[in-house]
Amino acid sequence: MTAAGIDFGTTNSVVAQWNGEDVEVLKLGGHGLDADWFRPGFDELFPSVVGTSSLREGALFGWEAKLRSEEAVEACKRLLRDESLVTIGGSRFAAATAAAGVFRSMARAAEDYAATTLDSAVITVPANAPGGARLRTRKAARFAGVKPRMLLNEPTAAAVSYAHDMGQDGQFLVFDWGGGTMDATVLLHRDGFFDEKASRGVAKLGGLEIDRRLREMVLARASKRREWTPAETRKFGLDIERAKIQLSSQRDVLILTPEREGVRIGQGEFEDAIQDLITRALDPVQQCLDDLRMDVDELTGVLMIGGCSQIPAVREEVAAALDCTVVGADLCDPMTSVARGAAITAAIMDGAIEGPRHVQVVNSHALGTAVTDKRGGHRSFSEVIRRHQPLPQKESKTYQPLGTNRTLRVEVWEGDPDKPLDHPDQVELTTLTLSRPGRELRGDDVFRLHYTYDANGLLHVKATMENTGEVVLDEQVDSFGMDGAPENVREELARLLKLAGTRPGTGVRKPTRWTRPGERPATARPPSRPSPALLAAGPGRPADDPVRTRPLVVDGSNLAWLGRPDRASGGVPSFRQLSQGVSALQGKYPDRDLHVVIDATLRHDVDAGEQAEVEAAINDGTVTQPPAGTEGRGDALVVAMAEEMGGTVVSNDNFAPLQRANPWLRDSGRVLGATVSRGTWVFLYRVPPKPRSAR
Repeated sequence: MTAAGIDFGTTNSVVAQWNGEDVEVLKLGGHGLDADWFRPGFDELFPSVVGTSSLREGALFGWEAKLRSEEAVEACKRLLRDESLVTIGGSRFAAATAAAGVFRSMARAAEDYAATTLDSAVITVPANAPGGARLRTRKAARFAGVKPRMLLNEPTAAAVSYAHDMGQDGQFLVFDWGGGTMDATVLLHRDGFFDEKASRGVAKLGGLEIDRRLREMVLARASKRREWTPAETRKFGLDIERAKIQLSSQRDVLILTPEREGVRIGQGEFEDAIQDLITRALDPVQQCLDDLRMDVDELTGVLMIGGCSQIPAVREEVAAALDCTVVGADLCDPMTSVARGAAITAAIMDGAIEGPRHVQVVNSHALGTAVTDKRGGHRSFSEVIRRHQPLPQKESKTYQPLGTNRTLRVEVWEGDPDKPLDHPDQVELTTLTLSRPGRELRGDDVFRLHYTYDANGLLHVKATMENTGEVVLDEQVDSFGMDGAPENVREELARLLKLAGTRPGTGVRKPTRWTRPGERPATARPPSRPSPALLAAGPGRPADDPVRTRPLVVDGSNLAWLGRPDRASGGVPSFRQLSQGVSALQGKYPDRDLHVVIDATLRHDVDAGEQAEVEAAINDGTVTQPPAGTEGRGDALVVAMAEEMGGTVVSNDNFAPLQRANPWLRDSGRVLGATVSRGTWVFLYRVPPKPRSAR
């Protein structure tokens, strides 16, 4: 059994494992990650997204779902707070089914790309996740074939990772602000023991809310607005999220609306616009300290995890509020420390790490029931297990029926006894039935309600008659929520994985398909009267010149942008223009081996009506993209392929940054320029000009 840990996140998930000597984060996210989305460490992230595309059979997961779906369900974890239903590929599924698909896809990716088996793991959950969300997380993992060994709170996991690396004892505050929730947790680490002391949080405050704020900023400045297609709406949402990430390291970003209007947002004004959200995120920090009657100077360190914690203003505000220097991201990685801590915990459970090690978790919410006042009929929360108790925990309390009943409904609630029962923070987990065979329950009967809450956040409820000890209720709560999780999740998961996308001919333009050398492209239409310029191989070239037989490596993005306004002026590239150029090139050189390279950004830059064509060309190998993280992006791949094949580059670029390392670019016959005029394409050999600094 591999000691593995899974950080099942709202926006991204991460998998780590203990390799016998240390913990390593698995690079599951490289598959489907585009160069324009690549950042250091992003190949370790697996987006918690499920989607479908008209160009692919079955559901998509991870980066493929995030960047290639026409219809997608994001934030699967947030949806597990209740039994939400989601629509994927025109069908309705339980949120737990979508989450199970993400777990299963991660397990498959671990096998395919990391050569390891992910059949069990310590799985993390938000510190303030309610019992229903915890149960549904366990179910989703189990249905996907991943056995949950333990549910570990995310802040505790981060502290385990930091303590393992630094070997430091003390009291730590973990500021955990991710895609969906904000949690603050105070933990004590001493001699290998981790003890949660207090935890507070806000359920729906995270990166999704920050994305929404940035979107509002952009639309408030954009002058044009029309009805967007679903594809345009999705692309704009991705552009907003990417811009938010960039604003953590850039002074400003330019965001294009679907109408191709550019809006520039500065880092400072963005941070000003989310200041109220940052202030709200600081509230749980103070609540934790108040709960423990703790002064700030009693903290040993402050750990910041989650994507939102990487925003400079957030780190500055936390440091100012606590009058301290927060632990740097190099010592506690905001994106991977939770998964690392989960894997370390799994290794502790296996005895693979020597020394006294123990993780003590506490319940983040009080557990109780609803009671009604006899006089006024007012309903309120009656606490059985208090907040911040070490788990497992067992408590009981006596109650009396109101009136005479054959059966009595016992409501199980999770929340805060200091707030009214109708407050949004109060959650009814389930309703159980108490009955006493043989006679009715009367107002003078007294029964004791026992709650047993285990370390995984699962609850057992028992009720006994106070005078006789007779058991009148004894149930393991395995179906949190008013309706409970559907029992057919396994069947639903199988149905999700076999979804069929909308095929061409049902509203999606059939993609362009270019053929191999010697075949006539279906879309190619050679000029009826080829001009000498179009057919010329170059002045004075003999028929057996090797230039005539070189492979052609097409700089596809260059041809797509040819003759069009630049991005700053609202211009967009045209994949159909590229298709026409390639068809004309095939008509001119029918015997040449042809390779077309495009930048990863092209699929996002083209008009929405062409995006399906780009996707199809990528999926069937008609065009090639550079691997994520490639320096120089598409240009570098074009040059590298041409050098490897001894080929000719088709482009109007001068490849200035690459000429020094590739002087052959200036050799005769190595670069072919392209010109288009009213649909007529002309290709002439050219020598790229030297960069100015090299002249």
